[in-house]
Amino acid sequence: MKVYMQYPLGISDSQYYKSMIDNHPENIEYINTLKGIGMIHNKRKFLLLNLLKNIVRTLTNKLGLIIPNAHTSPVGDYDIIHCGHCLSKNKNKPNVIDVESLWQLWISGCDEREKVLEYLKRDNCKRIIAWTESTKQDIIEKFPEVKNKVEVIYYAMKYPKETKKNDKEITLFFSGRHFYSKGGLHATEAMDRLTKKYSNVKGIINGVIPKEIKEKYSKNKKLKFYGLMPHKKVLKLYEAADIFVYPGYSDSFGFVFIEAMAYGIPTVTVDGYARKEIIKEDRTGFVLDRPIILNIKDIEETIIDDIVKKTSSLIENEELLNNMSEECRLEVKQGRFSIQERNKRLSKVYKKITIKK
Repeated sequence: MKVYMQYPLGISDSQYYKSMIDNHPENIEYINTLKGIGMIHNKRKFLLLNLLKNIVRTLTNKLGLIIPNAHTSPVGDYDIIHCGHCLSKNKNKPNVIDVESLWQLWISGCDEREKVLEYLKRDNCKRIIAWTESTKQDIIEKFPEVKNKVEVIYYAMKYPKETKKNDKEITLFFSGRHFYSKGGLHATEAMDRLTKKYSNVKGIINGVIPKEIKEKYSKNKKLKFYGLMPHKKVLKLYEAADIFVYPGYSDSFGFVFIEAMAYGIPTVTVDGYARKEIIKEDRTGFVLDRPIILNIKDIEETIIDDIVKKTSSLIENEELLNNMSEECRLEVKQGRFSIQERNKRLSKVYKKITIKK
């Protein structure tokens, strides 16, 4: 079975699709796979892509335009169109839509629903895949007419080879390309305090690190900063880590949570969209209550104190850390975020479409 991948802007830097393509279901061939698809690690390309997205959203909103995020796939030898967080304008081929969050169905004007509903109600729109149960409920609430088309298929990651970690040291880790919006300042401040509190603790911070952050924490030699790098190198940092300290204020999913689980790393995070669905409290991590944060570029003592407290409980309790680590691994090895579970569900969706076609 041949599946054409349709992306907005014709490009994608999402790990969701890289995982599908690299670890595809049996008897599925993806067309238009885009060479090099996956997380952009070139700083210039990353900043330019985000600038382009912001310009498009700002202009369309200022002009009051309501534009569905719909695109046309070329005529070709394939059976299904899989739309990566967008809609299909094609009427001659069955299509599947996947959505991380509801707003992706619009280029702008997401308070208006009728134009998008036209695409979702089409007979050839066979399935709407939500990345989480939270997104599924949002879609059903906005578009109850298509509730029977919606189902959840989680992101899946290939289970990595297990490596032995240094038992004498505990490494805290943060990784986020959008440093401030992912909670990088609060994570770094918490790590700074924890590395001074415990002699066997060090910290690693990865992402687009602002110059002022590097300068502020330069005297703490137990903190190491890494800029944007290829995804394979980022995964090497996970290999060395023990606890993932990641507030993640702007995430609607967060691939990093699954990456941390794959390497047996419990997460200390802050409540947000679908957060308590992805992280199992007291089993794969801790989800802190979300206080009112006035400015993500300011030190927020309440949240930093909570991060330090929960992270300390893992540092001081080896049995708890080990138990959580094992639970994390199982989620990716054979659980919700495993390749086999994702492929089983995805294959079922594709086969139903071709049978009915």
